[in-house]
Amino acid sequence: MPDTPEAGRPETILAFDFGLRRIGIAVGQEITSSASPVGTIDNGARGPDHARIAQLIDEWRPSRLVVGMPAHGDGSPSDLQADVRAFIEDLGRYGLPVASVDERYTSLEAEAVLKRSRAAGRRGRIRKSSIDSAAAVLIAERYLAGRQICQ
Repeated sequence: MPDTPEAGRPETILAFDFGLRRIGIAVGQEITSSASPVGTIDNGARGPDHARIAQLIDEWRPSRLVVGMPAHGDGSPSDLQADVRAFIEDLGRYGLPVASVDERYTSLEAEAVLKRSRAAGRRGRIRKSSIDSAAAVLIAERYLAGRQICQ
């Protein structure tokens, strides 16, 4: 597949919030510059659930994949960056361009958004998987807004 989306076609992306246990996923659309949570996939000793990633790519037909790149608050590399870079390289199997976005504070922001939602009447406990998929939404929206793109 080409590195650029078809001319005139709004870009759809799948965004990933990488974690050693779970990977949060969101779908984003250029036309609205917004994203929605898709859920999470397991990431363990055998690696990410590539069968599920392939299903999501087939379902959403994204023109690009976007992965959050972790860093410390001062911008220095996070210990997780090597694992994230390996995940990005592994995503190359899908033949889609992959971009990375600075994901500093997305998990904290996502948790705050979910807490506000709960305070406004949403029932139930805030699960870590909900935080991961909400963080993926923020990663997608950062990419779509064109902010903090890193290579």
